[in-house]
Amino acid sequence: MAGSFARAIDQINSLDYIPDFVIHTGDLTHLSTPAQFDQVKQMTRDIKTPHVFTVPGEHDSVDDAGQKYRSVFGADTRGDGWYSFDLAGVHVIGLVNTLNMKKLGHLGADQLDFVKKDVAALSSDTPIVVFSHIPLFAMYPDWGWGTDDATEALSHLRRFSSVTCLNGHVHQLFSKTEGNVTFYSGTTTAYPLPRPGEGPAPKPLTLPAGRLHDALGIREVSYTTGTTALALKEDRL
Repeated sequence: MAGSFARAIDQINSLDYIPDFVIHTGDLTHLSTPAQFDQVKQMTRDIKTPHVFTVPGEHDSVDDAGQKYRSVFGADTRGDGWYSFDLAGVHVIGLVNTLNMKKLGHLGADQLDFVKKDVAALSSDTPIVVFSHIPLFAMYPDWGWGTDDATEALSHLRRFSSVTCLNGHVHQLFSKTEGNVTFYSGTTTAYPLPRPGEGPAPKPLTLPAGRLHDALGIREVSYTTGTTALALKEDRL
């Protein structure tokens, strides 16, 4: 994990521009130990960008409802770690849907209220980017790949002309468009998973020698002032 994550950082640092910010969509650690969180924090400091933003995955809250995660990465967040910010004309929202899970991801009443109030004063032509660990659409509920109360959160975003939702968790490329909302699942820097329904459970794949990095990668997202849609580019490690 550390080796491929370091490779991803090197790839970011080798871009011909400096990103305004870098997002990690969760599962920063495997077992949410203090040592693992410290290692990730130290590694992210090497990324050539002004800002690194994160949300927790379920592996980041194994035994403490995300307390260790928030002690390291939770500065300036609200509630269980959610937040928003504006940068270069884009409004970005980081959501936490890996706590209080049963089968699917879950946001909860407090976070839903946050989303409603957070966007209330924004004009409808403001580009919105939302990122979470578990998908905000029903990608494959049998494997827990969805969020049970995402529909309510998205109801507050339907009036905007462009909404882009980014997620991790499923460790593979997938996209879906519903009206003005486009969902993108990104690749991973570790543990590639099978496609939905291919097998009884989403267990990490064993790949032929030398093929692992073909299933790993990072994503570039760009926005040009005056446009509404964001441009995405997938980069393999």
